[in-house]
Amino acid sequence: MKSVPLAEELLLLAYDDETGKASVSQIGLDLGMAAAVLIDLALAGRIAMDGNLIIARSATPVGEPIADAVLAKIAGDSPHTAASWVQRLRHRLRERVLDDLCARGVVRDVDETAMEFIHVHRYPTVDSSVERDVRDRLAAALNGDKPDERTAALATILAAVRMEPALGISGEETQVTHRKLEDIAARAGFSGDIGLDSSTVRPSVAMVAAALIRAIETAIGRAPA
Repeated sequence: MKSVPLAEELLLLAYDDETGKASVSQIGLDLGMAAAVLIDLALAGRIAMDGNLIIARSATPVGEPIADAVLAKIAGDSPHTAASWVQRLRHRLRERVLDDLCARGVVRDVDETAMEFIHVHRYPTVDSSVERDVRDRLAAALNGDKPDERTAALATILAAVRMEPALGISGEETQVTHRKLEDIAARAGFSGDIGLDSSTVRPSVAMVAAALIRAIETAIGRAPA
């Protein structure tokens, strides 16, 4: 299966397949999706950290419309911090990703009217194959398999925005899963807790991801470790 953007994977996990509604904090989801777009660009070798600033290493498009639009902004603007970029990018990002998923037939837009004039949109799943692949990869990683860079990045974002309930768990298992996700992040080098020479991903990617995770945790009022 062709890989889909990390932001799409995150959104599909966050939205209930049947009700088509977000099952997690929407602010956290928006911040996580913004970070996901940037991590995808780092994975593609297009952006990197220069001190505490994100810079473009190449302006060559990656072939994904949302990521390419973000890359053009980064390449054409003065450098900004990870915290600045996640705030800049989170507005209306979810709507753009949902539009793309609807256009590809992955979810459908159910437009309902409440109180006669308020439109409420739901996005139940039509094609579950994409989300099933994401859940299978995460389940393997949580069970001890070594994840690839993309899966490790996704697990890291899930931990940062506390999206464990989107994995279908509750109660005591929530904290157990959270610790497992944090362990995946630490071993990947995304948490900033280990030396980059010990990271299981490329140092250039780990540096971008670590900066973005710190930015998310600060934005949602959780002090970085």
